[in-house]
Amino acid sequence: MCGFNMKKIEKVNIGIIGCGYISEAYLQIGKNFEILNFIACADVDLSKAKERGDQFNIPYTDVKSILENPEIEVIINLTPPQIHAEIGMAILKAGKSLYSEKPLTIDKKSAKKLLVLAKKKNLYIGCAPDTFLGGGIQTCRNIIDQGLIGKPVAAAATMISHGHESWHPNPEFYYKTGAGPMFDMGPYYITALISLLGPVKRVTASNKISFTERTITSEPKKGSKIKVEVPTHINAILDFNDGTIATLITTFDVWSAHLPMIEIYGTDGTLSVPDPNTFGGPILLRTKDSEKWVEVPFTHGYTENSRSIGLAEMCYSIRKNRLHRANGDMGYHVVDVMQSIHESSDKNKHIFIASTCKQPKALPSGKDESILK
Repeated sequence: MCGFNMKKIEKVNIGIIGCGYISEAYLQIGKNFEILNFIACADVDLSKAKERGDQFNIPYTDVKSILENPEIEVIINLTPPQIHAEIGMAILKAGKSLYSEKPLTIDKKSAKKLLVLAKKKNLYIGCAPDTFLGGGIQTCRNIIDQGLIGKPVAAAATMISHGHESWHPNPEFYYKTGAGPMFDMGPYYITALISLLGPVKRVTASNKISFTERTITSEPKKGSKIKVEVPTHINAILDFNDGTIATLITTFDVWSAHLPMIEIYGTDGTLSVPDPNTFGGPILLRTKDSEKWVEVPFTHGYTENSRSIGLAEMCYSIRKNRLHRANGDMGYHVVDVMQSIHESSDKNKHIFIASTCKQPKALPSGKDESILK
């Protein structure tokens, strides 16, 4: 393990609230991180908790009991986004540090309350997505930090989809308050951009609902109608503190496109960043002196699905009493940016972002768990 002794660091006992689909990924992949010790799971539907507990051979219980468990130090909140704030507050009030699935909450007011309470109780808040800690985006960060594309001038980010009703068994949620393409997928793109460029200072946007009603074509609800409550096509301009101007499109209204997921345009070249919803590549670079695009090898590991890497890095930070990378301040800033994008279109004006965060430090180069220490 590159010369560092894992035995000197005490494992962190982890509990999970919310035993739906995503909990399986946390429990399965989380086993790969030696710092993590999953000791309980809970759900309001005890049958779901039992199913997940039996699958991974850990105790299952109800929500009240897991909050009262004195052995648990960190609880992961995997409940639906609409109750992230409520469950997050309960976790912090119980004296546990919180790691939340994205988004931290569905509005900046409730997100701020979580930060205030965590600071008062000297607890940690972490927040997905942690894909920016994967080898793909960390290699891109290394390229930018080395100055290989010069000073960033602009960026483009696009999430193109025609929605979820053709394949998802329960797609209604994606068209309700707290979701839509911005709050569902925006966290991946905005978090990646903040990791690469730093915090956002101003946004401007135009949003629309292209289809006020959607028909489900997937089973088991085929033929059912969905009333759309949130914008499903969003075009935004993000002004970053470092002067970079980014164009961001998130949509559930487009069938297909030839657009980059993320590109960073610098004074000396262009960097093509991989899908921010993944941990790997490919990564393409073309500098002012190049005649063609070149695929760049990874400088970091964790290029396969590494969900829980943000949780693991937070737990090392708890043990070392330092700021972690997928932290609550950034999670709050992402919520603030997303809400402000909606507000900009509603109010027909620029919105200056009241919050900020530190640009997460780049991970050291390396390909095993030692880089998280």
